[in-house]
Amino acid sequence: MKETSEADAGIARGAAVVIVLHTPREKCWGVIDEINPAGVFLRGLDLNAFDDWLSALMHSEPFIGFGDLFFPMWRVERIARDEAAGGVPSLSEQVEKRTGLSLQELLRTDDSRRF
Repeated sequence: MKETSEADAGIARGAAVVIVLHTPREKCWGVIDEINPAGVFLRGLDLNAFDDWLSALMHSEPFIGFGDLFFPMWRVERIARDEAAGGVPSLSEQVEKRTGLSLQELLRTDDSRRF
C-alpha cells in the first residue's frame, strides 16, 4: 500500500463519522477505532442521544457518554465523515463550540473516568 496524507486517507482510525445501520435502522456518531471485514469498531453514541449528551457535558451532569461499539458489516448501510455542509457545522464542530473542548480532549477525559 502506498502512504497517503491525512487529508486524502479517507475514513480511517480517528475520523469522526456518522454510521447508518439497518435491521434495525439506527444512526450512530463517534470516532472510528477500526474498520475490518468483520465490521466497524466505533467509540461513540446513538445519534438520538447527541443533544442530551452535549447538554449533560455543558452542565457537568452525569451521563453515560461514549461507549465502545461494534457493528457487524452486514448491518452497515453507510459511513459518512462528520463534515460541515451548507453552512451547518459538523457535529464535532458543534461539540467544540458549545463545550470549548475538542472531541479528542473529551474522549481523553471520558476515558480517564472509566477506570
